[in-house]
Amino acid sequence: MEKILIVEDEALIREELYTLLTGAGYLAVCVTDFENTLSLIRAEDPDLILLDISLPGQSGYSLCAGIRAYSDVPVLFLTGRTAAMDELEALTLGGDDYITKPFHVPILLARMNRLLKRSAGAKKPESLSYRGITLNPVAGTLAVKGREADLTRTELKILYVLFSHPGEIVPRADLTEYLWDNDIHIDDNTLSVNVMRIREKLRALGIEDLIQTKRGMGYKI
Repeated sequence: MEKILIVEDEALIREELYTLLTGAGYLAVCVTDFENTLSLIRAEDPDLILLDISLPGQSGYSLCAGIRAYSDVPVLFLTGRTAAMDELEALTLGGDDYITKPFHVPILLARMNRLLKRSAGAKKPESLSYRGITLNPVAGTLAVKGREADLTRTELKILYVLFSHPGEIVPRADLTEYLWDNDIHIDDNTLSVNVMRIREKLRALGIEDLIQTKRGMGYKI
């Protein structure tokens, strides 16, 4: 269960967010001590932080800068400030997203889900292996028996999903959604072209039929 830390000094909004997030299946934790806020945030080690700007003692701006000094945890500013300069300041200091109050619940949940998925993708392991074939997400390479092929960013992301679900059919729609969530904007035809290019690189390494097409369903390795 993903932990969401709510840093909001208005009790009614804080309670509303707590009820909303708990009902959506998250573990919600509220900060109520605004004298040692940064220490509390660090101790809780959340998966995502909802952060107001106007807080007692220390602004959300300075808290975000303090968080970025030790962590890449997603920070979503949720604030009543609507000025463009406020949003620019928040994003410049390391905020990942910015939503103004009053907020629409579906939009807030969708933005949170997007940030959490990106964060989970950033925590991927150094390498994934399947039947002697090694995918290295950090180096962007595919290797087998001492031979290696360089991958484009899109090819790497496609293979990462497939290697993460060996033996399972990954629907084309899921692959496209994952790529969009990682800022790779492709359509169905472009996905097919990239899979074709991956297969060509696999053949150059002496690997045949690693990626299977399940017509009307998707791909699997």
